[in-house]
Amino acid sequence: MNEPSTDRASTDRLMQDLAAVLEDADALLRATAGQAGEKVQQARARAEESVRQARERLEAVQEDLTLRARELAQDADKYVRENPWRAIGIAAGVAFVIGILVSRR
Repeated sequence: MNEPSTDRASTDRLMQDLAAVLEDADALLRATAGQAGEKVQQARARAEESVRQARERLEAVQEDLTLRARELAQDADKYVRENPWRAIGIAAGVAFVIGILVSRR
């Protein structure tokens, strides 16, 4: 039951970490902009391309996750509309279990 929320939290954390790495890489590239030398320029060009590609992938993953979340929300909405009493029963059961767990602390 906790697996989807744990997976989502892990995914969110990974996305945040990747965004932070990309920001750091951009800062490093800006800081070395004045460095001379052919090898430095080649390394900078490769790094800039890698950062660009990583940003594109990150944006694609974010778009995919947003689309999936919308689809899941639509599915849940459809289910609740088609089965209102069952949805109320499930919500009451979950609330009951949470109440028991909270009262034990």
